[in-house]
Amino acid sequence: MFSCPPCASKALPQEFRNSAEALFPPEGFKEGKGPTVESVKAFANNLGIGENYKQLWDVYKSGTATGIEPTKACGPKAGTGEFLEHFQNNLDLLIQKTWVEKAEEIRKENLLDKVPPFIAHIENGSYSAALIEFGDILEELAYLFFGAQCQKNDFTEYVLRIDPVFGLFWWYGGQISGDQGWIKNADRDMLYALLLLGICYLVDL
Repeated sequence: MFSCPPCASKALPQEFRNSAEALFPPEGFKEGKGPTVESVKAFANNLGIGENYKQLWDVYKSGTATGIEPTKACGPKAGTGEFLEHFQNNLDLLIQKTWVEKAEEIRKENLLDKVPPFIAHIENGSYSAALIEFGDILEELAYLFFGAQCQKNDFTEYVLRIDPVFGLFWWYGGQISGDQGWIKNADRDMLYALLLLGICYLVDL
């Protein structure tokens, strides 16, 4: 698991820290509760995807979609299946174009194999399973991008030095990866909000 513990929020710039700690409190969640939908929205603004996220979220809440719908700013103007296909194609391309040593090519192939089941979970409305799968995908994607650096304690600080917003995204990824007990019993809207956050960012990447 790449190293982004909740306490790593102290490494975030002050303008990001409040929304980050509202999303994932450094002391953890009480009684198995998870983030709130409101805290996800604020975090999306800091990631620079606030408008795109809001459009997608409004479609979801309007009841006109059973899955993630597109907007002009976030994918082609098409149905749910076509938008998820667009996201999958973008993610596949991102994985394939990442340079790794020849010995690591198998990791890329294994990661590509994880994407279709993840998409299927979303299409089936299995958001808790999808978020767990997404955490695994981001772990592997972090390794492809950063190698063994992603497993070090100072990973968050390292990425923040490269780009603060990019570092903020990987901090989010670290919070949903690994053994997160609150995911299995979390509110569906909140799980969907967290999925939408990461998906919209990767589509815009």
